[in-house]
Amino acid sequence: MKELTLRQKEVFAFITGYIKSHSYPPTIREVAEHLSVSVKAAYDHVSALKRKGRIKIEDKRSRTMEVVQTGLEQQGSTGIVEIPILGVVAAGRPILAEENWEGTIAVHTSFLKKNHRYFALTVRGSSMKDAGILDRDTALIQKQNTAKNGDIVVAVVDEAVTIKRFFKETNRIRLQPENPEFNPIYSQDVRILGKLAYVIRSCQ
Repeated sequence: MKELTLRQKEVFAFITGYIKSHSYPPTIREVAEHLSVSVKAAYDHVSALKRKGRIKIEDKRSRTMEVVQTGLEQQGSTGIVEIPILGVVAAGRPILAEENWEGTIAVHTSFLKKNHRYFALTVRGSSMKDAGILDRDTALIQKQNTAKNGDIVVAVVDEAVTIKRFFKETNRIRLQPENPEFNPIYSQDVRILGKLAYVIRSCQ
């Protein structure tokens, strides 16, 4: 079976999750709305999944997408889902995130909120150590573009990605580290990618 691109994996995960939640597949328009792309672009992604043998679909009929069961989907039926690891996030100075597919991490569905999307990042640095986030931890992130004061978020600042505690001040955003050796980051241009859900740590 041909390997999927990162975007195709995101589309496939949405279709699979939608079917599990609703017991019927999404329409092409619903896929487009989820991805914030045109209907034509969504159709192209779905067509690519069909060509690669990941879904079946009856042409010209709505809600006929059917997931072709693979080992990953069968594993998901036991309550385990594979969350994509999308690169590295800085817990120190911001660094560029390599938004490439670095594999997946298995997470039980009991840890995940229904109808929310997740991704994972590998932590580099020690600026969040007092919040229990250490170098080489895996941060499980709930995808969203808003945050409340005090939330630990993954944010983009000057085209770099960092994990910090979020505070909205009068005329700027403060990204606060949890290590007195590091200074806060102040910016008026911060893009939120998601909020920390869990920290996963290997004991080896």
